[in-house]
Amino acid sequence: MGNQVEKLTHLNYAEVPTSDPNGFEPDDNGPRIGVSYIFSNDDDDQDENLDRFSSEKNMVNHEEKPFDPGDQLECSIFYREECVYETNTGAETQSAESLLNKCRPGDLLEFVNTGQYPHWAVYVGDFQVVHLHRAEIKNNFLTDVSQGKKGRIVNGLYRYCALPPEVIVRNALDHVGSRDRELYWRNSECFAAWCRFGKREFKIGGEIRIGKQPYRLKLLFSEKKNHVLEFQSLEDVIMEKRRNDQIGKDAVMQELANHLNTTNEIKEDHFTN
Repeated sequence: MGNQVEKLTHLNYAEVPTSDPNGFEPDDNGPRIGVSYIFSNDDDDQDENLDRFSSEKNMVNHEEKPFDPGDQLECSIFYREECVYETNTGAETQSAESLLNKCRPGDLLEFVNTGQYPHWAVYVGDFQVVHLHRAEIKNNFLTDVSQGKKGRIVNGLYRYCALPPEVIVRNALDHVGSRDRELYWRNSECFAAWCRFGKREFKIGGEIRIGKQPYRLKLLFSEKKNHVLEFQSLEDVIMEKRRNDQIGKDAVMQELANHLNTTNEIKEDHFTN
């Protein structure tokens, strides 16, 4: 297999099979089956310039598209009936310098910007973080990793029981230098969350993809409109969630609307013929 296997990528919602979106089609409330990302990694948002620490240049680039909280799509992740993740859209983003005054070893940090994947890191003390960046786990200064973006502490998004701070830091530091095929995580979020919670579900292949889909991703567009996707593994849910973060709320709604229109056209053709 290896490099000979073509990546399975999720291009748009029109490619996702089964029922119509919950909330958009009141007559059919069944969730749809989400895409498996078994051979895919998301393109993490960090620039290659990070290794050269050209912070001034990156600050200019990222200020062109500042983070817009209004474009963030609220969502929840359920394992069977238990909520294991819930977006906190009210969480304030801060500059890297402000975060340094609040961070404690073992904290999870998320750096955000419009049109890019969120980048997660583990604060390990002494103004430094450990993070997965371009297929390598690195130890850098927090201010360099931020690249001019704003960030926030996100310890409470996942509802798992956290490990002791010293264990979280050790988990992160023990993997510094790991790269390419030595990695067990698809993106910076999976790595950082594994460091804090120690759950194998955040690792590649941590769950067997057979049988029913025990995970549900609930997208909340408004009080009356929501959409549910089912997945076989937590890492697949995270990949989908991060993709939605990258394209934004409006784009996700447009994809769902396009999918619904396509589905209705297929139904009409079926009855016409």
